[in-house]
Amino acid sequence: MKLRKITLILLTVFVTILSCKDEEDDTPVFVERDRAEVYAEDLAEIEAYLQTHFYNYEEFESNPVYSDLSSSPANITPNDSFEIVFDTIEGANSDKIPLIDQVEEKIVTQDGIDYKLYILRVRQGLGHSIHPLDAVGVLYEGNLLDGEVFDSADVVNTPLNLSNVGFSLGVITGFREALIEFQARESYSENGDGTTTNHNYGIGAVFIPSGLGYFSAATSNIPSYTPIIFKLGLLTRINTDYDGDSIFSRLEDLDGDGDGSNEDTDGDGFPNFFDNDDDNDGVLTANEDLDQDGDPTNDDSDGDGIPNYLDADSNESNQ
Repeated sequence: MKLRKITLILLTVFVTILSCKDEEDDTPVFVERDRAEVYAEDLAEIEAYLQTHFYNYEEFESNPVYSDLSSSPANITPNDSFEIVFDTIEGANSDKIPLIDQVEEKIVTQDGIDYKLYILRVRQGLGHSIHPLDAVGVLYEGNLLDGEVFDSADVVNTPLNLSNVGFSLGVITGFREALIEFQARESYSENGDGTTTNHNYGIGAVFIPSGLGYFSAATSNIPSYTPIIFKLGLLTRINTDYDGDSIFSRLEDLDGDGDGSNEDTDGDGFPNFFDNDDDNDGVLTANEDLDQDGDPTNDDSDGDGIPNYLDADSNESNQ
């Protein structure tokens, strides 16, 4: 099952049971578990896993981290095809470094709870940085803590939107918050057989409590209230323009805090990235690109330092 299909299930399938029942109706009422209680259980499970497992870091460290693309011919490192493998620390592997000593913690607040994400940063990547309003092409594999694979895909040519905007299906919070910590590939090369090799992309994994995952929404292969793991390779950043105003959505996050929802220049209740007339001057933002160079941000007719598309006093149009 692909990641977006799982997300679709979350968005469209709920167990809805009428609370008003007649005396003969014995249908049980679904009661969702307390999120704080579930999080405490998830955290204990994840940390136990991190303390008792390692990844194949020695294989990764035996090669140059990044390919040298400036050399002729390019010096391509095997790490461009590196795949993370987790195993238990025991027996012949009893001397391995546990994951708990190699992961980073990221706090993500949702539903009133400060969740810990544990992120394994194997390789940062040398390409574009990622914004939550972007779409991405990514290699991923989703696992339960027992190692069962519940999903995997190579979606470099079929982008995943990171945010749920309008009719665009986003991804689960934990996955998005991990992806934006990495950078995309620097380049790629054709192999001559219809395949490509991606160079210097971000490689890692994230350990996600169910509150930032699927929580109570069970699927055929993910039980309710289950922490999960995603291994990931971040390949491409794909620009979005959710309102069609000729400004990439990430650029409408004016304060750069990663939250595009808190920019609403004209105060009409629609954030700039979902508003095709950002200053409510009656001229569409795209039409305030006076030189029609595809960048309305550099048009400032009255020289006040505010581009026309954000300045209600400047309503010139290229139409």
